[in-house]
Amino acid sequence: MMKVINTRPSFPDSQVNLTLWAKSALLFIITGLCVISANAESTSPQPLKVEASDFRCILDMNPVRGFYVDNLIEGKLEDTLAIARAEQGEYPPGSVVQLVPTEVMVKHPKGFNAATKDWEFFELNVASDGSEIHKRGFVDVVNRFGGNCFACHVKAKPEFDMICETGHGCDPIPLTAAMLQLLQKTDARCGGRYTPTPEEVELLKKLSAR
Repeated sequence: MMKVINTRPSFPDSQVNLTLWAKSALLFIITGLCVISANAESTSPQPLKVEASDFRCILDMNPVRGFYVDNLIEGKLEDTLAIARAEQGEYPPGSVVQLVPTEVMVKHPKGFNAATKDWEFFELNVASDGSEIHKRGFVDVVNRFGGNCFACHVKAKPEFDMICETGHGCDPIPLTAAMLQLLQKTDARCGGRYTPTPEEVELLKKLSAR
């Protein structure tokens, strides 16, 4: 009668238990890393979806000390107005700040872009049928006067959240208060609500030629 010999190595119970423990620990670590990665992706700040149609007649926005504000997130306008009227503080996500019809700042969720404190800058082309986004970005948008938007706004003192007004620390712009008001009142998207005087027409021509 042939005797069957078991050639498989035998291990002490303690070694078997140790091997099982190591496999379980490795599985736990891998699972944990997957969960952490998934959570990181789900909690990372997502940009607002901003389209040309979000930018309307500047006169339909809310005036505050010569500039206009809005909020793209439903129900958040009062939060934006509160900061604008206080003249300091951090603007909430969705905030829209506009001084002239062709330039806009939009606030994205916190943590989206540290360099610009989450502001995105837009250069617009405006016409009677609406807005067109000509340029958009964070630190590299240049306006029609040749100025870099970020380079100007970054000079604002920290308490003003990159909003430039007189005394905020930004360089002065080459436009008087009267010029700014004229540009606002003659926004092409506003349906001709204001008819400029002959003198203002000439001034607008000079501004357009810059």
